[in-house]
Amino acid sequence: MWELLSFLQAKVRRMTLEALEKGPRTPSSIAASSGEYLSHVSRALKELTEHGLAECMTPSQSKNRIYRITSEGRDILVELRKLA
Repeated sequence: MWELLSFLQAKVRRMTLEALEKGPRTPSSIAASSGEYLSHVSRALKELTEHGLAECMTPSQSKNRIYRITSEGRDILVELRKLA
């Protein structure tokens, strides 16, 4: 748990996960609404997926993939907010 909390201290990772909390999104929609570079959001989504905090709903697509937060991702955000 602490490792994941530490992992989410990175600004782009946390912002990306918080964006997914509002509902499924594409990397480009997250980048557009946050002002972050698409490459940074895409990397954050890859890392969040590898850690089981997000999942790709359309893995067979090469572009405009849709991502959503997992239940573990929601739990981690709750814990982060308790610490803030």
